[in-house]
Amino acid sequence: MSLFRTKNLDHLMASSRKPGGLKKVLGPFDLILMGIGAVIGTGIFVLTGTGAVTAGPALTLSFIIAGVCCGLAALCYAEFASTVPVAGSIYTYSYVTMGELVAWIIGWDLLLEYGLATSAVAVGWSGYFQSLMTSFGLSLPESLRGAPGAVPGQHTWFNLPAFCIMMVLTGMLSLGVRESARVNNIMVIIKLGVVLLFIGVGARHVHPSNWHPFMPNGAGGTLSAAALMFFAFIGFDSVTSAAEEVKRPERDLPIGLIGTLATCTIMYIIVTAIMTGIVPYAKFLGIDHPVSLALQYANETWFAAFVDVGAILGMTTVILVMAYGQTRILFAMSRDGLLPHKLSEIHPRFGTPFFATWIVGLIFGLLSAVVPLGVLGELVNMGTLAAFCLVSVAVIVLRKKRPDLHRAFRCPGVPVVPVLAIVFCAVLMAFLSRTTWAAFLAWLALGLVVYFGYARQRSLLNLPDHQAQHQEEKECPN
Repeated sequence: MSLFRTKNLDHLMASSRKPGGLKKVLGPFDLILMGIGAVIGTGIFVLTGTGAVTAGPALTLSFIIAGVCCGLAALCYAEFASTVPVAGSIYTYSYVTMGELVAWIIGWDLLLEYGLATSAVAVGWSGYFQSLMTSFGLSLPESLRGAPGAVPGQHTWFNLPAFCIMMVLTGMLSLGVRESARVNNIMVIIKLGVVLLFIGVGARHVHPSNWHPFMPNGAGGTLSAAALMFFAFIGFDSVTSAAEEVKRPERDLPIGLIGTLATCTIMYIIVTAIMTGIVPYAKFLGIDHPVSLALQYANETWFAAFVDVGAILGMTTVILVMAYGQTRILFAMSRDGLLPHKLSEIHPRFGTPFFATWIVGLIFGLLSAVVPLGVLGELVNMGTLAAFCLVSVAVIVLRKKRPDLHRAFRCPGVPVVPVLAIVFCAVLMAFLSRTTWAAFLAWLALGLVVYFGYARQRSLLNLPDHQAQHQEEKECPN
């Protein structure tokens, strides 16, 4: 039997419309706010300082380059998400075009990427939260402030705030996507309000002389910063994980994807222009709170607490959306028989994959509590770039295999646009460290062992037709 077994696309789309599955409750506004919730967080509140040192005022150009790279991939995502509106994102897209083995590899990869992303951001959230606590004269016992060895000179053993925020958000996700989306929308609106207030306050203190020289480290510094700032956009693709819960996916998913990227790119460019216009770029060296530094430099210290709140809310929404995306990929893989069936069971009251949500929350909540941030962040970026490459390839393959398929949104310039997306992503992957590559390949090897030792034999594609149909009917009854 061929390794590259594929789902029947028409059957897959029909099964996604059966009653009894995930509730269709999301609209375009929910999707854009969900995407912004996943994207605007660590990138704008932390990484912009490092980017400013690398590129100088040309950091704005770095964001444009990174935004173009993500935009090319987003056009490919939009075509697939509107054509195949089912849970699972790039895992499902790969399944219907390139087969089960490729889909398993990317699904296995995304499980690690999304999980470690939530854990890493939870650790960052904990740092901001503890900083806010100290402004009120409060502090945790030393042993509960971080993972073992995370804080030099301190005997830390367990990152209690990181674990707690993971449990709170896991509880929210398990109770329902509509409820989670409402909370996310409120936090994103507050976060955007904080960013807009920074723009309004900071714009009054810009000194154009700080923008000269514009490109102090040359084109190399600008491109290096673009490779770094690319990761500030990670998360926009999680919007496609909600495909099966969107009211009108053929229209709403492209709006959600493109709207997310456009909004975030504009916000990044404006904020970094103001930051580097207030503070000489060299002064951001070693700073992990660049937005707050800009306000302090402008003698607007009264606003620092608002920025801390904005950072906390920003990271909260990142955790929420990334955890959501991971549970839906897990749900899709389980529904295909590649993982235990328990992980795709829908709660009769809440309409969510309840068990899978809590399994994900507990595992990566514990990781956030006991593993330092630097270790957690090593593998997050590789998975995203690999996913972008695969979805771009999948668009080209499906155009060739199914030219007759109705596409509510068509990626323009195929195959040129997908090929450009692949090239951009491949170049950025080449800049990742050897340690990251080694860890990624080790995780991939483990995934292949699980696939050939467990998943392949239990896959619905490996069952007789009547058994597979019975299993699908049991999961999505008419």
